[in-house]
Amino acid sequence: MSNNQYTIDAIKNHMSLRLPQYQSLTILDDLMNSLNFQQSDEELQKLIHGKYPIFREFERDFPSLTFALATGVGKTMLMGAFITYLYTNHDIKNFFIVAPNLTVYNKLIKDFNDSSFKKYVFKRLNVFLQNPPNVITGDTYKDIANGQQSIEQSITINIFNIGKINAEMRSGKEPQVKRPWEVLGQSYFKYLVNLPDLVVLMDESHHYRADRGMAVINELNPLLGLELTATPQVETSKGAEKFKNVVYEYSLAKAINDGFVKEPAAATRKNFDTKKYYPDEIDRIKLTDGIRIHRNTQAELLTYAVNESIQPVKPFVLVVCKDTTHAGEIMEYIASNDFYEGYYADKVIELHSNQKGSEKDENIQQLLSLEAEENIIEIVAM
Repeated sequence: MSNNQYTIDAIKNHMSLRLPQYQSLTILDDLMNSLNFQQSDEELQKLIHGKYPIFREFERDFPSLTFALATGVGKTMLMGAFITYLYTNHDIKNFFIVAPNLTVYNKLIKDFNDSSFKKYVFKRLNVFLQNPPNVITGDTYKDIANGQQSIEQSITINIFNIGKINAEMRSGKEPQVKRPWEVLGQSYFKYLVNLPDLVVLMDESHHYRADRGMAVINELNPLLGLELTATPQVETSKGAEKFKNVVYEYSLAKAINDGFVKEPAAATRKNFDTKKYYPDEIDRIKLTDGIRIHRNTQAELLTYAVNESIQPVKPFVLVVCKDTTHAGEIMEYIASNDFYEGYYADKVIELHSNQKGSEKDENIQQLLSLEAEENIIEIVAM
């Protein structure tokens, strides 16, 4: 593969990478060209810390690096850039992407496998036009094991849902991916373990760092792990613990300042004295004021769209709650007839860490498509 054609600058231009994406790719390029992965973890960690002092240790049984980018900057496109770079510059052909839940899993499959999709990550890369990546998922890998699908492509990208692996392990059974298949003469998991160039990419890894499924990821023993998250910390009984393997961090404040993420508008009242009201009264005043501004914004955006003959932008309201109990109370009030006569009863969702399974997946899907015209949700209580 020609390095001249796919330098990090060429990849940046072909994929229209934003500055934080490009800076992340530059760091990966620096480390891939300066480190010898045959060295011990201790030696590698010392060398990485010398280059990027924010980094302390891998925290895994294999070399793993975290790139902490604010939500909205483009972590999926960055994963595509990482994959393109590792293939074209280091001849790495096998990748394993870990999704935190079913919703993100389905989104990633579309992003990496549907060339007609407007957000297809390899859209402008000639290297994949004639020989596109072979995408294998947690639902299709059995076709490989049964000999029904080839694995001889330019590169192979495996996409698996960690939630499904966790569910299988909680049932007391071995994950299906680890069960042997006659055609392969081994399990698909074992096939992955034996790949000499497997790179694992972990999307939103803060969601599942402590899950049982991460033990399975450790067993893969990949050449390298790349974690992407907007929240490089895990909550413990002692409080939040920061990731120790971060090599690059791009905060939400920077993303807003640089214009990559929309700047939220906060509703306030002049000379408002909170001491004069009960907590639930303050909540209702804030919600009423917020929705009033929201409706005015809707009207202005619609007027502008009509005048300019363009598609209207859909605004939405994000309600940041004190905790999960408070989120439930807010959700109940917004959905009641006491709040704008029940108009928002079917236009509000609640999303937080206590939600599980299909309820959480459905709400995440609603959140991801919040700006779509067909999505009627206008308020998110978190």
